[in-house]
Amino acid sequence: MAEGRGSGSGGSGERKPTRRSVHDRSQQGSTGAVPPRSGASGSAGSARPVWKRTSSAAGDGAASGAAAGTRGGSRSSRRASSGSAAAGSRKKGYKGGPYQEPNRFWNYPRPNKGPIHRWLPSWRFVVGSILTCGVLGVVLFFVAYLMIDVPEPDDFALAQGSTVYYADGETPMGTFADVDREIIDPGTLPDHVGQAIVASEDRRFYSNVGVDPVGILRALWNNLRGNDTQGGSTLTMQYVERYYTGQTDGYADKFREAILAIKIDQQQSKSEILGNYMNTIYFGRGAYGIERASQEFFGHPASELTLSESALIAGIIPSPGNWDPATNPDQAQARWQRTLDYMVANGNITQSEADEQEFPDVVDPGGSDVYAGPNGYLLVMIRDELLAHGFTEDDIDGGGLSITSTIDADLQEQAVQAAEDLPEDTPDNVRVALTSIDNDTGGVLALYGGHDYLERQRNNATQDVAQGGSTFKVFALIAALENEATLDDRFASYSPMTIDGYTVPNFDTINRGYIDLITATKYSVNTVYVQLNDRTGPEKLVDVAERLGLPEDTNGLDPYLSNVLGTASPHPADMAEAYSTIASGGVHHDRFIVSSVTNPEDETLYTGGDDGTREVEEDVIADATYAMQQVVQGGTGHTAAEIGRPAAGKTGSSNDYKSAWFVGFVPQITTSVAMYQVGEDGEEISMTEGWGGVAPISGGSYPTDIWTQYMTAAVADLPVEEFPDRTEPEQVYVPPVDPQPTQEPSEEPSEEPSEEESESPSEEPSEEPSEEPTEEPSEDPTTQEPTEDPTEEESESPPAPEPTDTPPPPTDDSSDGDSGGQGDGDSGSGGQAGGGPGSGDGAGQSGAAGRLEDSLADLLTPGG
Repeated sequence: MAEGRGSGSGGSGERKPTRRSVHDRSQQGSTGAVPPRSGASGSAGSARPVWKRTSSAAGDGAASGAAAGTRGGSRSSRRASSGSAAAGSRKKGYKGGPYQEPNRFWNYPRPNKGPIHRWLPSWRFVVGSILTCGVLGVVLFFVAYLMIDVPEPDDFALAQGSTVYYADGETPMGTFADVDREIIDPGTLPDHVGQAIVASEDRRFYSNVGVDPVGILRALWNNLRGNDTQGGSTLTMQYVERYYTGQTDGYADKFREAILAIKIDQQQSKSEILGNYMNTIYFGRGAYGIERASQEFFGHPASELTLSESALIAGIIPSPGNWDPATNPDQAQARWQRTLDYMVANGNITQSEADEQEFPDVVDPGGSDVYAGPNGYLLVMIRDELLAHGFTEDDIDGGGLSITSTIDADLQEQAVQAAEDLPEDTPDNVRVALTSIDNDTGGVLALYGGHDYLERQRNNATQDVAQGGSTFKVFALIAALENEATLDDRFASYSPMTIDGYTVPNFDTINRGYIDLITATKYSVNTVYVQLNDRTGPEKLVDVAERLGLPEDTNGLDPYLSNVLGTASPHPADMAEAYSTIASGGVHHDRFIVSSVTNPEDETLYTGGDDGTREVEEDVIADATYAMQQVVQGGTGHTAAEIGRPAAGKTGSSNDYKSAWFVGFVPQITTSVAMYQVGEDGEEISMTEGWGGVAPISGGSYPTDIWTQYMTAAVADLPVEEFPDRTEPEQVYVPPVDPQPTQEPSEEPSEEPSEEESESPSEEPSEEPSEEPTEEPSEDPTTQEPTEDPTEEESESPPAPEPTDTPPPPTDDSSDGDSGGQGDGDSGSGGQAGGGPGSGDGAGQSGAAGRLEDSLADLLTPGG
């Protein structure tokens, strides 16, 4: 049997539950009345509805009746009281509607609110969201701060051009650069340079921590108003972007940039940040860094920047291309004034100082090109030499190298002046090449490769070639001296002469009889030198030329008989190197143009030059040099004597005067000068017609003049040095003879007219063979009177026969005296002066001629 709930104080009394119908419950729900529940206390206020109990419930009530009875009264009383209160103050929803409990997790849309208000967050939500975001932001910031490390500087930021200097190591010649930047010590700059940049770019630079919230908010507000876009980046952030990260894009990059800016501000001083910034940023006109910017805008180093110049260059930093004073002077001036005003506001300068400033003048942009003019050829040579010695393009263009060349600035200027000092009517297609070498080291002191590299990217001295003409006779002389010949050896000199089927003429067709190698060198006698080459062997000449410095692949350098007349076509610079070996006493140095290379840390990376290798014995060189001195002392190159000190050299003219040379030296310097004319297709053109009143153009004319003009300046500050003495000449006894000249005095003058006329009007006084036109009567002394020594003496004493170098097919200077044919065998025709040629050291002459040889030998032996 079911038991009722006991609620009396004593806990006794049992009551059956009152049964109610569904109708009763619905009425109760609609009226809000709750039927009383009986209990021991009999209190109606504490009555609660009594529901039908199940048998189990009745059982439970019986089991717990005693305990429930003692505490039921008080609990029922409280519940009844709270129940009636709740019934009177129940919450209402929107406009009295049912109240909806809010969702504790996601309270949107908000219940019990209007259609608009329900979607608005509460102030608690707003505050909570802000605090939450703040906390998350701080956490994120610290995590990022710990995780983001300062990277190595960006390669582009460190890239700086390499500077090429002249031999003094101080005078710039040019630069190599992908990035036109030169990093300098900021400590060398005036204070107003950095002050102007700070005033223009970040006025709170010294007070912010790398980022500037005020600046960021100001930039945001400016952008929201539709003004010109601003980034809000501090100077430190700009520095980070350019120095470490490169160009940034997007908010993630900006966030990382800000983190790095804060870190950098902690790690580096403000002065260090500002200095790196000035060395890194782009200023316009292709210039990166303050040094190159100063050069590009004002033409002087950054250490000389004035206050006004500093204000201008700082003001245009945000848009240097658009605000360049050369393209937008009004905007440039407005930015300049703005910077001055900010400097006043920052306390860097006074208002009166700002008012005193005048807008600075700037140089025209793009006024020069690094490869323009003659120096372009030098810079290309320097670059090629560095590449050949292991430097890369990146090293050269972005390594910030300091490259010291061997080029002497003053001598280079003299070389250009001398090479370009030609008559006004000189054809445009005439080329001049000049190379000057230091004999002690092989370093190139000066080089003229052309008028302007931008107009013609081909170096006259190192890339063009020209037939060497009689300059190759020196190689034959050295080869002979190495093979037991002496300067006293004598050969027949009549012209033309047929040797091994090869007909050889001399320029002046003068028959000087039997002459020694000194005289043959002095007057560049073709017939003698072809005989000498035949006796020694043309392959020996090739060997000597290569040992002295001509490359093995020199065009035409082959072992045939006529190579002594210069049928090979070397580069003019190679010929200077070969003759420099002679000038240095037989020690060969590879020529070079880079003296040293250092990196930005002033560490030496490369040193040019070598110790040299002895190629020829000193006594051989001494004898060869002695013979070459005679060329200058009254021979075919006597104009060179005007430098006023001991000099030696050799003139040279190629077949049909397609090239003309003079290569000469003093003990310290060797210089080669080559001249040639090219056609439309690059072919060689004969210079027989000449220009400037000189025709044809031979080695003794303009080439010797150019050499003399340059060398006069080159040796001006050098001490006078003597060449080594020649070896002791052989003493040959010549029995006395009765001199009965059977000469034809009028014969000689007619030989020289063409040369005389062409040479005399020019600067080639040395070519004047007319000094003794009648003194060569013994042109055919082979006929009868062997005692015609006086004739020989006459022809020898003056430099009259000197113009041995301008025949129709000659191979040597008009003043060269050696107009013999070239390797192609072309030569003048004409009868022989003394019978057919012999072999060995003489020609087959009559017995009388043989006696004459001895007499002439006595007369013609210099110093003998």
